[in-house]
Amino acid sequence: MMAVRIIRADWADPGIALPAYATTGAAGADLRANLRAEDRAEGVMLVPGQRALVPTGFSVALPPDMEMQIRPRSGLALKHGLTLVNAPGTVDADYRGEVGVLMVNLGQEPVTLRHGDRIAQAVFAPVVRAMFQEVDSLDATARGRGGFGSTGQA
Repeated sequence: MMAVRIIRADWADPGIALPAYATTGAAGADLRANLRAEDRAEGVMLVPGQRALVPTGFSVALPPDMEMQIRPRSGLALKHGLTLVNAPGTVDADYRGEVGVLMVNLGQEPVTLRHGDRIAQAVFAPVVRAMFQEVDSLDATARGRGGFGSTGQA
């Protein structure tokens, strides 16, 4: 198990749960909307095609060489067409700002996110940094330069 240090924003509602795993087998920790005081009563409405940065009210300090991936919740995607614009989003180990969730409504109807709603999930992964080495040629493979759709039938 890995320790992640977390701090609430000064304006955040302390009654909203910090990230937590819903079950013992869950890979992702649920993230909740922690809306600013002026938005709590009405929530944040997303009309079809609209995107919004939804606040979580917290910041984290990750161990070096780790990332926090922000991923969509499958229930919101299935029921409402809500997903993340940049799925998965990445929180880098050296980032100390508030974690925000960049959501988009790909559904047919407006959706209102309420204060405290589960809006995304966080999955933690190790980061392997690459060393880029310029060369004159690359080794040959069976696929070669074949691009999208080149490895078989749909």
